[in-house]
Amino acid sequence: MAADTHLSTSGAGGAAAVRRLLLDNGALTALIVLVIAMSALSGDFLTTDNLLNVGVQAAVTAILAFGVTFVIVSAGIDLSVGSVAALSATVLAWSATQHGVPVVVALLLAVATGIAAGLVNGFLIAYGKLPPFIATLAMLSVARGLSLVISEGSPIAFPDSVSHLGDTLGGWLPVPVLVMVVMGLIAAFVLGRTYIGRSMYAIGGNEEAARLSGLRVRRQKLAIYALSGVFAAVAGVVLASRLSSAQPQAADGYELDAIAAVVIGGASLAGGTGKASGTLIGALILAVLRNGLNLLSVSAFWQQVVIGVVIALAVLLDTLRRKAGATPAAAGTGSRAGKGRQAATYGLAAVVTVAVVGATSLLHGGNPASVNPRIGLALSTLNNPFFVQIQSGAKAEAKKLGVDLTVTDAQNDASQQANQLQNFTSSGYDSIIVNPVDSDAASNSVKAADKAKIPVIAVDRGVNKATVDTLVASDNVAGGELAARTVAEKLGGTGKIVILQGQAGTSAARERAAGFAKGLKAYPGIQVLAQQPADFDRTKGLDVMSNLLQAHPDVQGVIAANDEMALGAIKALGSKAGTSVQVVGFDGTPDGLKAVEQGTLYASVAQQPSQLGKIAVDNALKALRGKKVEETVKVPVKVVTEKNVAGFSG
Repeated sequence: MAADTHLSTSGAGGAAAVRRLLLDNGALTALIVLVIAMSALSGDFLTTDNLLNVGVQAAVTAILAFGVTFVIVSAGIDLSVGSVAALSATVLAWSATQHGVPVVVALLLAVATGIAAGLVNGFLIAYGKLPPFIATLAMLSVARGLSLVISEGSPIAFPDSVSHLGDTLGGWLPVPVLVMVVMGLIAAFVLGRTYIGRSMYAIGGNEEAARLSGLRVRRQKLAIYALSGVFAAVAGVVLASRLSSAQPQAADGYELDAIAAVVIGGASLAGGTGKASGTLIGALILAVLRNGLNLLSVSAFWQQVVIGVVIALAVLLDTLRRKAGATPAAAGTGSRAGKGRQAATYGLAAVVTVAVVGATSLLHGGNPASVNPRIGLALSTLNNPFFVQIQSGAKAEAKKLGVDLTVTDAQNDASQQANQLQNFTSSGYDSIIVNPVDSDAASNSVKAADKAKIPVIAVDRGVNKATVDTLVASDNVAGGELAARTVAEKLGGTGKIVILQGQAGTSAARERAAGFAKGLKAYPGIQVLAQQPADFDRTKGLDVMSNLLQAHPDVQGVIAANDEMALGAIKALGSKAGTSVQVVGFDGTPDGLKAVEQGTLYASVAQQPSQLGKIAVDNALKALRGKKVEETVKVPVKVVTEKNVAGFSG
């Protein structure tokens, strides 16, 4: 009987120990499970090149997240880090390349920009008594706006000496990974070995108690947010180095990834807990998820769903951990024995991961290579009907030709597209088709594909400073001229118009705007009342046009840089559309053509996107088979009006 009781107690104790181990190391456990699962599901995951890709793809998020860790440990929040990163990189590029400032000084200016933004956040929170959410949300908008103002909405080339931060050492070790490790060590040192680090935990644990114990809480908050700004500036420089240019819209939404990495890594939004090592694990989890889901050809839309579920589970785990009394200790406060157990846990995790991954890799060792050519199509976005049609045309042609086509969606994020192109290259795709978010930002990724001798086809937009086998595109500038001439002739050469521009910083927006300006020069009787960006979005087109109508009720014509914005403008115009106000769009999307049929949209400059996708796949297949392809394949644009819309097919 006594023996039975002993066994039962021992078993219960063992189960409790395992449960406690999993609760205390939930993020590490999740990372191990993810690595094993991705290795089993994709034979392309467990390669040296791809694992280095994961490190590179985690770098910017991790560096941002290290800075956010300081804030969250002190029970704050920083929503501005993505915008501050973009602003810091823009300041560096603007000062060094356009104003001749020495690169070292420009780097210091970039870091100073991050510090200044952080100090403003800290001042508003500590002395202005604003909630951290509101103060940093305001800075998010201010920093992004300043980035656009300084750059005038266009990417700025990055200094070559700084761009090496996006390169590799010895031809294989990525510099961004090294920077991530260095910044992680700095973050761990600050949290565990400095007075300000201990202050963060004290403030996050109980701010009033910290104040009563003599801690100068307001000064500490200034320093905490300034540190977050420094890490954001470094992340911005690393990101711009990867893209060879400072993008004013870079790192958009990255603050959410940074916060997610911190929370997934075991920190509590209530403050008082968090470690740099946990944050790094959280960033790696996000990178492994995105990388693996890309390799498995999972839609970018579903990727967002999966990442959202992971974040929710991380917070749920934090709740369970607190209820179980397994709240992790603050960095630097554990005993030597505790630190020894933690090191042993990490070592055991590494051994288990290597063993299981090694076993699962055997599952792919004997798999025959696919008999069909593999082509990767990296689109700038699938939130726009024009690019959805490119995808449709490409898929139809791929099916017809027996090609395995994998499509990715960058969601207008140049950094995300760089990651996707790297994944195609490291996975050994036979050919790559890229529709760049930005022509400059795609150059490094295309160079890597060229180095791997993978043919690259550019569609709709070219790639600067890199070699592509073929550019399949319509001429955006010529199309812009055509749109301007169409509306001008409809108005009889005289009239008042407004222009709805595309998303600032994108090459399509710049080129079409240049075409509008060039075409209108021939019509001095046309007066441009206003030009405003509406980001290629129908809702924004509606809002911007509604606002412009208040100031310019006498408008007679509208030129929109795409059909989506044109349709938003039509909604704002109401009964005026097609009668007293003539609207011309761009792209020839199905909804745009329907509006042309109905007479509310006077014309659309159609690019035949389905043909773009079809021709791109044809040329990709020719190039990988060593056949000669034309350097440029131009798909003609066509003005579609009510007269010819019935016979038009995109």
